[in-house]
Amino acid sequence: MSNETFPNMRLYPFGYCAIFVKGASPTELLARAAGTSAQPIALSRAEADIITMRGDDIGADDLPGLDTDGLREAGLLEGHGTVLRAGRHGDWSFAVEAEGVHLAADEILAAMSRDTVALSLRESDSGSSWIAYAEDGDILSSFDPLFPDDDYGNNTARLEQLTRYREAISGGQRADAFVNAVRAIQHALRCTVPAELDEHRMPAIGIADGD
Repeated sequence: MSNETFPNMRLYPFGYCAIFVKGASPTELLARAAGTSAQPIALSRAEADIITMRGDDIGADDLPGLDTDGLREAGLLEGHGTVLRAGRHGDWSFAVEAEGVHLAADEILAAMSRDTVALSLRESDSGSSWIAYAEDGDILSSFDPLFPDDDYGNNTARLEQLTRYREAISGGQRADAFVNAVRAIQHALRCTVPAELDEHRMPAIGIADGD
């Protein structure tokens, strides 16, 4: 089994946003992200990549073997927007978005954490990254791991008390700040996910631009 954190830039070389939520189902995560009841269809990472790459030129013929009506109901043939996939490992579910920024919005993280806790991770192909943590709709930490003292959350001590992520950052190379912080946080919260799990088909929906 790989020692990689999940997600990572090997799997998503053009960047990603991800949210981990304790105790919720993958379908519930997609519904909260969409702001309405979702009608997901199962997609592998490779199939989701095809939809993302084809963009406005996407058609049912690009995804042979998948139900066209199901793809349309899931919003995946719109040709403009982003693809969200969701899965589960242990007590935590997660949603991943390649390249887009829908999951990075504060209101999405707050909604995801309602009645539970949620962790948000973001990396871009430009090298920037961001980590945020929320409990019951309140964003307690929100920071660039290169500058962990500049935390924009409402209770910045909470995540450090739970995970000691600052020690992980200070004890490693500056270039590894994000990976070291994520590893410490995921280990302490018990929301690690094997990277191999993401290869398989998981519930997915499309979110149109502006939604």
